[in-house]
Amino acid sequence: MSRRMAFAAESVVVAEVRPSLNHGERKDGRRPDMILLHYTGMPDAAEALERLCTPASEVSAHYLVYEDGRIVQMVEESRRAWHAGVASWAGETDINSCSIGIEIANPGHDYGYPNFPKRQVAAVIALCRGIATRHTIVPFRVLAHSDVAPSRKRDPGEKFPWRTLYDSGVGHWVPPARIGRTGAVLALGDRSEAVAALQESLSQYGYGLAVSGTYDSATHDVVTAFQRHFRQEQIDGIADESTRATLRELLAQRGRVKSIAARARDFGRLAS
Repeated sequence: MSRRMAFAAESVVVAEVRPSLNHGERKDGRRPDMILLHYTGMPDAAEALERLCTPASEVSAHYLVYEDGRIVQMVEESRRAWHAGVASWAGETDINSCSIGIEIANPGHDYGYPNFPKRQVAAVIALCRGIATRHTIVPFRVLAHSDVAPSRKRDPGEKFPWRTLYDSGVGHWVPPARIGRTGAVLALGDRSEAVAALQESLSQYGYGLAVSGTYDSATHDVVTAFQRHFRQEQIDGIADESTRATLRELLAQRGRVKSIAARARDFGRLAS
């Protein structure tokens, strides 16, 4: 059974602790190695906080960031909050056990979807930097809810400033390739080796997608989620050359980061 007790805030940027009952043990004692960003999708942030702390809702998150930058912690980072739902990333399906969930107060697509205020974004950055340091979370495991549940979720959406986070040392991002570049366009219903190659690349990055060679609805949803995160200028679920080139650069950059990290580990072992 979940426990409800007072606990100390785990970040200096937290303004208030409001314990939620909605949490449990992380599976197999898993330590968090992912940050998952959401928007609340409700017209009122106070109502969102109430829902995240009400047992009947069976949802929660570790943190809620208000529009003015105020941060509330609801679940200890060591505990498994209930924020991801049915989701997957890089072969993992229990995303709640491996992640820390941050809800960002924003009404979302169903209620006008305003821009994220600068003070709120600054607070998200400060919170994420601390979490990433405490848990050694690599940049490419700072993700959107839509990344891990592309057929169900749109949050935090195409207005969320991922580049600003990246420029502040949070998350993975590259400048998106220019729209209108020449090259094949892959879309719903297409069947080809090019579609299979696209699916393989998206899967390699982490998206939960089978490689079938058919541009089905699942592929369309994953491409749409990818664009919401990495190619925000045009969200249409069509894999044009801009989308594919941006994906290639993300994979290349991640490969370079992993190579540097591996060399650093090898040097450390040699020096010890």
